[in-house]
Amino acid sequence: MASQAGLYVLKEGGNAIEAAIAMASTIAVVYPHMNGIGGDNFWLIYNAKNGEIKAINGSGKSGEKASIEFYRSQGCESIPARGPLAANTVPGAVRGWDTAYRYGQEKMGSTKSWGNLLEQAVQYAKEGFPVTPSQHRWTKINLDEEDSTFRALGRFEEFARIFLKDGKPYEVGDIFIQEDLANTLELIARNGADYYYDSELTERMVEDLQKHGGLLTTDDFKNHTSELMEPISVPYRDCIAYNLPPNTQGIASLSILNILNHFNMEEIEEGSAMYYHVLTEAVKHAFRDRDKYLTDPAFIHIPVGDLLSPERGAAYAEKIRNHSNAGTLPAMDPKGDTVWFAAVDEEGNAVSCIQSIYHEFGSAFIPEGTGVLLQNRGCFFSLDEKHVNSLKPRKRSFHTLNSAMMMKNGRPVLIYGTMGGEGQPQTQALLATRIIDYGMNVQEAIEAPRFLYGRTWGADSNTLKVESRIPEKVRRELERYGHVVEAVEELTELMGHAGAIYIDEKGVKYGGADPRGDGMALGY
Repeated sequence: MASQAGLYVLKEGGNAIEAAIAMASTIAVVYPHMNGIGGDNFWLIYNAKNGEIKAINGSGKSGEKASIEFYRSQGCESIPARGPLAANTVPGAVRGWDTAYRYGQEKMGSTKSWGNLLEQAVQYAKEGFPVTPSQHRWTKINLDEEDSTFRALGRFEEFARIFLKDGKPYEVGDIFIQEDLANTLELIARNGADYYYDSELTERMVEDLQKHGGLLTTDDFKNHTSELMEPISVPYRDCIAYNLPPNTQGIASLSILNILNHFNMEEIEEGSAMYYHVLTEAVKHAFRDRDKYLTDPAFIHIPVGDLLSPERGAAYAEKIRNHSNAGTLPAMDPKGDTVWFAAVDEEGNAVSCIQSIYHEFGSAFIPEGTGVLLQNRGCFFSLDEKHVNSLKPRKRSFHTLNSAMMMKNGRPVLIYGTMGGEGQPQTQALLATRIIDYGMNVQEAIEAPRFLYGRTWGADSNTLKVESRIPEKVRRELERYGHVVEAVEELTELMGHAGAIYIDEKGVKYGGADPRGDGMALGY
């Protein structure tokens, strides 16, 4: 449905930014467990008119009253994962749309009205849409009353009223209507993004949040801005790979490619144990750097140039060659869910965008009468003052979200991304190597077996999870390299929902979508 909304805009003469806003607003309605207007987004935009690439940081800062001292005074050892106290960062998604829209008007000659781009989102919220298998599954999982830390979302009144039917999950194919969200989106469509951040709607959201013990203020919303900024990049083969700068883990995604750039992949068979081993070890080196430095760059200097230098990539590549046994990382927190989408128009403009509320259903707190499911991104802040990602007022958290684009001869060749928290840089590396190094088509690369290094809910250590289509012989060899290998189902959602658009030298566009998810690649 989101892809169709974007395609409709393109057919009507809109550009890639306008199509992306239509997709972003629509998927915020029809995939509500993974994203929404209570969350954040990040954008990469290629402008074919002037050849520039811009990034948009559409993430929200913590509230002015959010502090380690406050949470300690509430008896918290960590920020609660759910509920009003989890919703301590301003939702940045709508301002992200607005920043992209204004850039398009100024730099691309965009012609579509703001309200027009939100029409299908309003319609789906008002008239309903069929519940996806993913929404049903994650609703059911999150009703587990034995886990009051991360689950048991039925305890939140507005969540139960909107997302449950007689106390149970909507079934796959049930028509799901969100009347309150429809009204909210209509107000934003009619009055612009500012209405979300400075109006009676803002006051209603804040009033109910504070009534339940939440921290955000109307000033937090009023002062929120998105940043139009320069992306970061590294060379990869005969291309240049672009991603988002900190506070996102785009730095980790590029670091992996920076390491792999020092391997001759022609000498490593795709799908072999050595292939998965080299990629996994590159991931570990990139994640060590990420976890040491990544937070809001306004609060600490992050040496991006050094971390992505060719010398550092070469040094890590040499370590991988000289130490054939697998390294380890501290147990990585299982992280949230997301949506990624992209658009390329007939002029060659391209957008790679990612949008999320962090954990599925975010904080699970919905201010009464608004339909806005607030994110819990801020629960990732640390209450340890010495931690690099420690909580402070008006600070952006370490963000797993990052969207990617690869350029060749000054034009986009690969626009790609995925949902999946820790898995995003890992899956991006798989897509990049399979398409750029091994010449797979985009659908083939997306469907090929994947791995994920990390842990899942309830696990106390990292494992190398591999889809069971990876042959047992390869798995045994990975174990000999020292990996703790865990086979998972063939096309598991655990590996994220990847997507990509590849543009060949003739300008022909090839789109691919993931059978692990509910999306689709469309063109005309």
